[in-house]
Amino acid sequence: MTADREKLYEGKAKILYKGPDAGTLIQYFKDDATAFNAQKKAVLDGKGALNNLISAHLFPALGALGIPHHFIERISDREQLIKQVQIVPVEVIIRNVAAGSICSRLGLTEGAPLPKTLIEFCLKDDALGDPVIAAEHIDVLGLATPFEMDEIVEMSLRINDFLSGLFMAIGVKLIDFKLEFGRLETEDGVQIVLADEISPDNCRLWDSDTDEKMDKDRFRRDLGGLVEAYSEIARRLGLSLS
Repeated sequence: MTADREKLYEGKAKILYKGPDAGTLIQYFKDDATAFNAQKKAVLDGKGALNNLISAHLFPALGALGIPHHFIERISDREQLIKQVQIVPVEVIIRNVAAGSICSRLGLTEGAPLPKTLIEFCLKDDALGDPVIAAEHIDVLGLATPFEMDEIVEMSLRINDFLSGLFMAIGVKLIDFKLEFGRLETEDGVQIVLADEISPDNCRLWDSDTDEKMDKDRFRRDLGGLVEAYSEIARRLGLSLS
């Protein structure tokens, strides 16, 4: 039970506990929903279990493509066993279609396809509102080396290609999504690996036929039915909590 474990960190959507072995953590998925840098909050029963289920399905699929990651196994409805990594304090946003903040920042029309995949970087800092930064900022601030960022960008584009095809096959458009990466200590040195989660919490997913939103925008925009939408994504992926 999580009550018996040592809590190391609690974020807006997840809690990290000390794992059973050295170099491992237990990642617990909460039902908390937040938006606008946690200015809007709610508890939506079942959200955490669905995010855990979906993320635990996608990480091994990416691993089979050669994408290194922190995921080890799903150990309960709300928990994953993961490798302990040092998170790179840069959020990577991969955009295929204009939506969300980029529309208000750059005057783009929501739903307009971008002529090519766009990658943006944000400083991972809640107090500052996770501002958009350039690669030069990352280098000057020492957040990651140019070599590490080359690896991160290359992996992000491969992940985008795979996920876009996977979701297209189940009638869903991958509009944009956020990734986080970490540094993993290995026998051969430090390796950059995919971390955090991949779920409807950090992906914009629209139904291919209707453009109905099937992601956290249902909470951001007071559309309702968030858990039902996440459940539908899981169902289309062939996943079940039972």
